[in-house]
Amino acid sequence: MSADHQTLALLLFSVFVAVTLGITTWVSRHRQGSAEEFYAGGRLFSPMENGFAIAGDYMSAASFLGVTGLIALFGYDGLLYVVGFQVAWLVVLFLVAELVRNCGRFTLADVVAARMRERPVRIAAGTSSVTVSVLYLVAQMVGAGSLVALLLGRTGEAAQAWTVIGVGALMVIYVSLGGMRATTWIQIVKAVLLLGGTVVLTALVMVRFHGDFDRLLLTAAERSGHGDAFLAPGLKYGGGWTARLDFISLGLALVLGTAGLPHILSRFYTVPTARAARRSVIWSIGLIGGFYLMTIVLGFGAAAVVGPDAVRGSNAAGNTAVPLLALDLGGGPDSTAGTVLFAVVAAVAFATILAVVAGITLASSASVAHDLYASLRRPGGRQRSEVTVARVAAVGIGVVAIALGLLARDLNVAFLVGLAFAVAASANLPVLLYSLFWRAFTTRGAVWAVYGGLLPALVLVVLSPVVSGSPDSLFPGADFQFFPLQNPGIVSIPLGFLAGWLGTVTSPELPDAAKHAETEVRSLTGAGAV
Repeated sequence: MSADHQTLALLLFSVFVAVTLGITTWVSRHRQGSAEEFYAGGRLFSPMENGFAIAGDYMSAASFLGVTGLIALFGYDGLLYVVGFQVAWLVVLFLVAELVRNCGRFTLADVVAARMRERPVRIAAGTSSVTVSVLYLVAQMVGAGSLVALLLGRTGEAAQAWTVIGVGALMVIYVSLGGMRATTWIQIVKAVLLLGGTVVLTALVMVRFHGDFDRLLLTAAERSGHGDAFLAPGLKYGGGWTARLDFISLGLALVLGTAGLPHILSRFYTVPTARAARRSVIWSIGLIGGFYLMTIVLGFGAAAVVGPDAVRGSNAAGNTAVPLLALDLGGGPDSTAGTVLFAVVAAVAFATILAVVAGITLASSASVAHDLYASLRRPGGRQRSEVTVARVAAVGIGVVAIALGLLARDLNVAFLVGLAFAVAASANLPVLLYSLFWRAFTTRGAVWAVYGGLLPALVLVVLSPVVSGSPDSLFPGADFQFFPLQNPGIVSIPLGFLAGWLGTVTSPELPDAAKHAETEVRSLTGAGAV
């Protein structure tokens, strides 16, 4: 990469960081002392604003960098992520959005605790929410490291390490000072930039192939080295029954996991009513749907224009396919247009990472303060405000995410997000659906549902090829692989539902019919909603 190229991209990075820090500083001048202001932005956002913010939260580095990279490397099999991410929103719209807004206040645990004993339920749900958030944060950190390593022309560990540390520091500043209001506006700005950049790149790819999508696909297949197999199922997930089960497991995790993501659920509390929450999801479905259709063009465009070999040469996991595509579409590394386009795309991708990590960090710090701290503090001891605890928690979560991001820097970001989705679908979704729809559900069932999905998911990941037993593992020199699948969803999701049912039917506690009736009326009508 030329020096001008690096300078321009760094300048655009700096401009976005300066703008977002300005937003955060401006927001921090307003009162952020109350929990409602810090966690939910005062519930003052319109459905359109919240829809853009949800889209900004959801269109992460996994979507922009990881999914396009997987399509560029594996063709048809990479489309699973596009389909899974998009279909997941139908689950959110029909089963979750309006009901969660009516029943909860700030976090997932609020929905469950409405009809259960609060302390054990909040501890379980809070633990699960923080775990999912940290896994999701790791993916964003890995994306940041890959992106800036490409930008600086350095692949050394030191460059990626300092990038991850810098992103972690910025996310802590955004959350600690600005809370939900600053995070939401950063998401809106980022969503507009990302959608605009994606539209431009998609148009340039189609112009390169004179609007002929068939020609694009055929060229991608030719350059892939796999021929027609590139456009058919099985290149990544067709190597036997294990690979096919992995395909099904990943699909389940992607479709069901969104409804259990803490940072997505928390967005429904930033609007004043359940109707506004539902309209927010409709806005976000349109924006996200258009975005994912364009990532298909970008993924095959990267395969056709850049070539899978060049993508792998830059980053083995494919995380730099889109910036390389932008560079080529603009005329190459020695052209002014290529330099400008690459710099803009790299800056947009970096903006994507900064905005998403801010949203996830806020949701996880809210779980620490509102659920864990509020449940574990001693009645007679010195009490700190929830907002203060949330700000401190943001620092701790940032440190953990930085450490894990450095460890997992060679994995594909979309793949890492798939793991986070699997844990969310295994631990959070069963307890959420049981709480909303099962009259006989009890406190023991709620706790067992969370831990019965969370612990198997984490254990299976540790015992899978992701961590050891293969050259692409986190620890390639070790081998304690006992579970053959890379994604645990096909096993851990049913276990979560089974544990919730088993805990309920073996519980000596009688379900509270009055509380269930109250929750049902509140979830369906909004009567008594905060």
